Amino acid sequence: MTLQLVDIGANLTHESFMHDLDGVLARAQAHGVAQLVVTGASAQGSRDALALAQAHAGVMYATAGVHPHHASDFDAETEALLRELHARPEVVAVGETGLDYNRNFSPRAAQLFAFERQLQLAIDCGKPLFLHQRDAHADLIACMDGMLNQSGRGRVGRAVVHCFTGDKAELFGYLDRDFYIGVTGWICDERRGLHLRELVKSIPADRLMLETDAPYLLPRDVKPMPAHRRNEPMYLAHICAEVARDRGEDMAVTAANATAAARAFFDLPRYPAAIHKE
Repeated sequence: MTLQLVDIGANLTHESFMHDLDGVLARAQAHGVAQLVVTGASAQGSRDALALAQAHAGVMYATAGVHPHHASDFDAETEALLRELHARPEVVAVGETGLDYNRNFSPRAAQLFAFERQLQLAIDCGKPLFLHQRDAHADLIACMDGMLNQSGRGRVGRAVVHCFTGDKAELFGYLDRDFYIGVTGWICDERRGLHLRELVKSIPADRLMLETDAPYLLPRDVKPMPAHRRNEPMYLAHICAEVARDRGEDMAVTAANATAAARAFFDLPRYPAAIHKE
């Protein structure tokens, strides 16, 4: 089966990829990954994501934003940098941004401030949002709805809830607002992800996207399990197969729909260049 998959969330600037990125990309291509969106989650991380996208033009793209874990570092200089990065065509979404009340690595007030500034950035630059949410659904929705309803400030456009792990109420809250949903290898976790196998059936085909969140969230049912336990984009095909099974679809159908959704969301070209060049 010939697949064309888009990994919408890969942390390829992570230090674990520094020694073998060419091999990672070659394996990804061999497993059907045609395009990748590299996640920017801090000021420096966003710079690095853009550099990687520029080095692999046409197949890699970047997000630029400040993750809630780093919200305490968000200031006027950071916002100016993000605006500069979003002037680049390789940067296709604002984020990773959102709220995380599970770990609270940054105070909630700082998280809310950084998130609201990045919502305004998305309005101003006209790019979609790449959202993170953990144990903060009500506040995230309140922020999003507040920006949607404020007159004279523009409208928040497309948004994807990256690495969705929530319950049915959260899912339908997002879908009711026309958000997209990113599904990772969390669905393969028999301890924490079983509920997703039922919920994924309710996601419209044109709102479902696939991601690895590499090097995190290695699917627990991958065989053989790599000794290093590092996730990488090649495993997107495995995630696609599991989602297809849960949705009662042929894998080719799930792949085609998820890829079409990702390309429409991020405005990616339909015919990318080779992901890995010999």
